[in-house]
Amino acid sequence: MITYRHHVVSLVAVFLALAVGVVLGGGPLADADEGSDDQTPAASADAAQDARGEYADVFAAASASRLLEDGLEGRSVALVSAGGPDDEVLGALTAHVEEAGGEVAARYELLDRLVGGSSTSLVDTLGQRLAEEVDDGAIDPDAPAYDRLGQLLGLALATSAPDGTPAGGNARTVRQGLVGADLLATSDAEASRAPLVLLVLGEDTDPDVLTGLASGLATVAGGTVLAGGSDSAQDGTLAAVREAGTPGGVVSVDGVETPAGQVTAALALLVAGSGAGGDYGPDGADGAVPLT
Repeated sequence: MITYRHHVVSLVAVFLALAVGVVLGGGPLADADEGSDDQTPAASADAAQDARGEYADVFAAASASRLLEDGLEGRSVALVSAGGPDDEVLGALTAHVEEAGGEVAARYELLDRLVGGSSTSLVDTLGQRLAEEVDDGAIDPDAPAYDRLGQLLGLALATSAPDGTPAGGNARTVRQGLVGADLLATSDAEASRAPLVLLVLGEDTDPDVLTGLASGLATVAGGTVLAGGSDSAQDGTLAAVREAGTPGGVVSVDGVETPAGQVTAALALLVAGSGAGGDYGPDGADGAVPLT
């Protein structure tokens, strides 16, 4: 049943999408600096672009509570970072999860030894050993090395159960193995497994590694969101992942260095649990914002 609240939230999401669209070059602020004789055309265009960006960010901040209210009630999120994203970005994303009624179960960091692509032999050997140890049917022993490790990550920190599950013996075994091999760091070794995973990119890492890890995670988690900055989406890791084909069941979002992008990433968590994929943000092929 579609509720009145659903109509309101969807309408606000449409306006947010339009606000982000303004940043891409259209809308009422497009001519904000026309007529000034004191600026070159390039400077005038830059000023107008800055104004449009500020407009989208202010709109996103003002509408966030209406968009996100109770959308993640009772849900937890595993917040995973790769490539050292800014702590302010991670803090803002955490705040939006809480604003939506959810909680961050724990923070996890995929270390350079894993995401840099320099330890494929270790990843393959360790993945085979851990798959044999846990042997609960969730891991495909014949999967490519990074896909298999993504499945192991999913077993360690995620679940398809909407309410999450405690970290059992298999999850602890995988966490200990990955931490011991300097592939993973965690803020809470005993954290419960979360139904949603938000994987946030920082500096560029190996896109083939990220594609495999995200693909593997998505087979275990209830919903997976891959989020990166504008640079990453234009000529970096996120762009390469998208060009190769964002893994099925993964929602990707760009522009997360901005308030508008951060709200969009939180909205993506709301829809990720449905199993839908899609690429969103200023450079997303499926639109600026996923409509809830």
